[in-house]
This record gives sequence, structure tokens and C-alpha cells, in this order.
Amino acid sequence: MATRRTFIGSAGGIGAATFLGHTATRPPAAAAASTASAALDATPIAETVTTRTAARDSLRAVNAAMRANYAALKADLVRNLGPVIVVQNDAKGGTFTLVHQGKQYVEHPVAEEFELAKSLAHVPLGIYSTIAQYLSDKVPNVANADRIDAHDLDMVAMKGPGTDAWTTPLQSFADTLTTGKNNLAAANLPQELHNSCAKILDEALTFIADSVRARAFDIASFQDFARRVYPSIRVNMQHASAAQISGVQGLCRKWRAQIGEEAWADLYTVVLSIWTTSVLNQAEIIIKPMMNQKKVATHLIDIPTAQVPSDPIGVALDNLARIVQDNIAAELVFVSDAKVADALKGKEDLLSDEILKQLGTTVSGGTAGAAFRAAGRATCPVDHGVSV
Repeated sequence: MATRRTFIGSAGGIGAATFLGHTATRPPAAAAASTASAALDATPIAETVTTRTAARDSLRAVNAAMRANYAALKADLVRNLGPVIVVQNDAKGGTFTLVHQGKQYVEHPVAEEFELAKSLAHVPLGIYSTIAQYLSDKVPNVANADRIDAHDLDMVAMKGPGTDAWTTPLQSFADTLTTGKNNLAAANLPQELHNSCAKILDEALTFIADSVRARAFDIASFQDFARRVYPSIRVNMQHASAAQISGVQGLCRKWRAQIGEEAWADLYTVVLSIWTTSVLNQAEIIIKPMMNQKKVATHLIDIPTAQVPSDPIGVALDNLARIVQDNIAAELVFVSDAKVADALKGKEDLLSDEILKQLGTTVSGGTAGAAFRAAGRATCPVDHGVSV
């Protein structure tokens, strides 16, 4: 409780009389006494702050100890996980690792046609990446203008059309395309794939030659080129998809026979994907129907990453260990609240429902957090069903 003495003492720095509205000057002795009084009054406050800090630190130590115990369990569990298939998506169709009974088996099951078909299908993206900075930052009057975000375009077109500095890197890309074209026949691709690749290369080289000659291009001219090669890109996509399906299915059948039906029924699959391909990821689409359908909803796990991790197996198993131990913790710790238990077993933060409640956010149907995310998620304008 603040008394008049402590109240005045707290004003010692500016003079108690002045603080209270008086201007009389105190003698030096009075000022010294006031300062001494303030020091005495501050001592209990300092002691209180120190005691409170120590007390709060002891509470934080509880969480630190919990995290140490949690990490120790996770480290031991990592060594006991299995069977697990870890999928690392890459340009060659993916690296697949089976973890079972303390051993790891690594395979690259997808035929070369996957990589080659996608490589040529990416030609328009290669041209775009070279010229994008030099586009006009104004959305032109094109058919899909309403699907182009003006601010995004402004950020991408950072250099604008006022320079022809793009001609050098674009011509360099053309040289790479020319080399590929000259060696296409020797690659001995299936005829349909050969023809589609040839079409893509021819149209790309024509676009580049016309643009370099004119020292100009725009969104409309690039879209015309992209529209011309799109049917060929679809052919490449078909060949790439067929190669991946065949390779991944064949590998899964092999590993299923290797570990046996009983172990396969408990299989976890962890897919490490880049965020932009984490929905309907190609590998998990193929593996999903081959897993135990009673468990696939909880045992097929996609972990989106910003970039490929330096230790993908370690990242996958560390995350899976956390998931597995939380599955058991949820049912033992939150035995009286199944909804909170489900949150711990899933992707929701345990405070999500309470925060939504306190913010007055109304959601209906299913788990509140999931419904909130679904309601607020922005719709991507790109049709990912035809992405390459």
C-alpha cells in the first residue's frame, strides 16, 4: 500500500515540494534526508522484484525440464521408428528411403523419361525466369488480366522494359536449347515424347530469336508463345507421370514383399515437399492407395519445407517421432477432453480454439481451428491440376 511517506519519497529526484505544487527550496540537509529516505523505501521494492524474478525463473525451469525430457524421449524414439518410407522429391522423380528394423534402404525408382520429359516441359519457365524482371509493371489488356496480381507483377518486374540487358542471358539460354535440339535424336526417346520436345525447342528458339532481333517483348507475346507449346507440354507431362507411377508402384510392391504384410499394415510414409507442391504431391498420390487404408489418414504425412533440408532423413524421422509420441501423449494427458487431444495429435496449436473463442470468431462444423483456416485461406489463382 502506498503511504504518503513513500509517495513523497518516490518524488525525491525532483523535490517533494515541487512535486506537490510548491516551489520552496529545501535546505541541503533536508534534501539529503529525503534522498536517504528514498533509498530506504526503494530497498523493499528491489527485494520484491528480485524475489519475483527468481520465482518466475523457477516456473520457467519447469518448462525447460519438460522440454529436456521430451527431447530425450524423441531421440530414443527416432531409433525405434519403423517401418517408414521417406520421400525426397527431386528432379529425377524422387529419392525413396525405407527405414525398417534399424536399417535404411535407398532407391531411385523412376525411369529417366521422367526427368527428361520434365526438363523440356520447363523451357517456357526458363524463358520467363530470364525476362520477368524486364516486363512492364502494368497489367496489360490480356485475356487473363484479372488473374494477374498487380502488386505481384510490380515486384517481379523490378527492372522494367527500359533496358535490353536481358538479351545476353536469353541468348545464352538459347545456346543451351540449341545444343539440346541438336542432340535430341541421339537421346532415343519414345517417338511421341521426341516430337513434343522438338516442338517445344523449336517454338522457344523462334521466340527468343524474334525477341532478341526486335530488342523487345511483352506479356502478350510471351503468352502467345506459351499457348503454342502447351499441347506439347501436356504430352511431356503424360510421359513423366507414367514413368513415376510405374517406378514408385514397382518399388512399393518390392518393399511390401520384403517387410511382409503385417509390418506394411503399420507403414508410415513421410513426404518432404516444397510448400508450392505440398497439396496433391505426386509421390503421395501414388503411394496412398498402396498403404493400409484404415491408417492412411494418420500415417501418410506431408512435411512442407522452404527448401530441401541438408539432412532429409533426420528431419523426417525427427518430425515423425514427435508425431508418434504426441499421439500417445494426447490420449494420456488430455483424457478428459477429446477435442484438445485431437489438437495435440494433429496440426493445431493447443491454444487455437481458446484464442478463437476469446476473439469471438465464430466457426461451425468440425474442429474450430481447421474450419477457421479453411474459411480464411486465400484461393490460389493457378490451376495446380495442370502444373508441371
